[in-house]
Amino acid sequence: MIDEKKRGMRKAKIDLSKRDKRKPKVVKRIVKSDKTSAPSFVREPEVEYQIKFKARTNKAIDESWDFRKSNTKEYTHCFHPYPAMMIPQVARRIIENYGNKSEVLFDPYCGTGTSLVEANLRGINAIGTDINPLARLIASTKTTKIDIQVLDLFLQDFMNYFFSISFQIEKIKSVIIPQIKTIDFWFSKTVQQNLGVLLGYIETIQNTSVKNFFKVAFSETVRESSFVKQGEFKLVRKKNFNEIVDPDVFGIMIAKLSRNKQGLIEFERTCKNGSRSSVYDFNTVNPIPNQIIPNESVDLVVTSPPYGDSRTTVAYGQYSRLANEWLGNKAANQIDNISMGGGKKRHFHTFRSDVLNDVILTIQKLDKERARDVISFYEDYEKSISHVSATLKKGAFACYVVGNRTVKGINIPTDEITAQLFEENNFAHVETIVRNIPNKRMPSKNSPSNIVGATASTMKNEFVVVCQRN
Repeated sequence: MIDEKKRGMRKAKIDLSKRDKRKPKVVKRIVKSDKTSAPSFVREPEVEYQIKFKARTNKAIDESWDFRKSNTKEYTHCFHPYPAMMIPQVARRIIENYGNKSEVLFDPYCGTGTSLVEANLRGINAIGTDINPLARLIASTKTTKIDIQVLDLFLQDFMNYFFSISFQIEKIKSVIIPQIKTIDFWFSKTVQQNLGVLLGYIETIQNTSVKNFFKVAFSETVRESSFVKQGEFKLVRKKNFNEIVDPDVFGIMIAKLSRNKQGLIEFERTCKNGSRSSVYDFNTVNPIPNQIIPNESVDLVVTSPPYGDSRTTVAYGQYSRLANEWLGNKAANQIDNISMGGGKKRHFHTFRSDVLNDVILTIQKLDKERARDVISFYEDYEKSISHVSATLKKGAFACYVVGNRTVKGINIPTDEITAQLFEENNFAHVETIVRNIPNKRMPSKNSPSNIVGATASTMKNEFVVVCQRN
């Protein structure tokens, strides 16, 4: 049981069906902070709010973490773009600072496997999990070693095949075009045919590791040869799609394969001690399978969790949907719905974070539906942190790279919330490093008010929250 009086926690039952009479500490102007409190605010056209909370003395901006001139595409990090990826230099420094003598690293929201690659490069075995099948495919492929001579044989066969069919169309072995309801909306008939030829060839590959290597390049080819507006995470069709000349689908595929091969060679040359990664599909909102990760078996957690529910922040599911559909992954259009906060909660919830309770009370007074979005995400996030906490050994570190999003003009201090939730699971907060985001793949604008046409600048900082298990 938590001694609330001793901790001075201000818990609030948040009933969205009734107006809460409690007034949180909110100020509608900019005020100077002192050494005991720190404001969290965001400027928007009509409203500006602050929520005051006790400042942490071990929280500071460190520009050496910006890595402005670093190559973020070395090793297998060159494989396949993905939304809101943690850059490898951040994961690398975290591992260097907190992973000394670590044998097992766990990433509970591994995405395309940045932390897994970095762990393997340092000779650390890694475990990752993600609910998106495309992310799992990329993460697994980036950390799978393939005999380069064997890979070269497949690449040469691939080149020979497509050279032959370019002159003799009757030599095409197989064409696989999946049944996608909106396929004509996103692809021209010529592109559909060429992608079908590529997929038909890929399905003839018997070596699983090599087949996955080809699938990753194919996935990127699918997106680049579609009518999707490049640079968008959500599915948005180009305005002049009917005027676009059909792209060279085979040329795109060959370029991706060549680039990825070079990244794989660098990765295999640098990996130490035969380290390996395992990628799973369990959701850490639910209890973590003990047969995969026993309690108190992990030395280090390095991760970058979602900033909020996919519907109102980064749409991972939409970004990967077309590739998932071409690769035959079922329920490709449901990924955002099953992600954290994807199922909107209709009940009230008291969080184990006084800062979060104050935030929700404030948003609730402005928009009850948006408050439900926030509750839905952070209730899942709270459960996930509890389950992840149980996997770490005593003295081990949990390092979360988070962003503080804005809802209804309220800047939500996820870094403070994360530290508090870990403290509730018998961890001590070690430090929070504030870094600028010069090169993270993020949209420049989002819709914090959820009103069509209303936008605000997205977050410009990340927070590396470090906690240690007692």
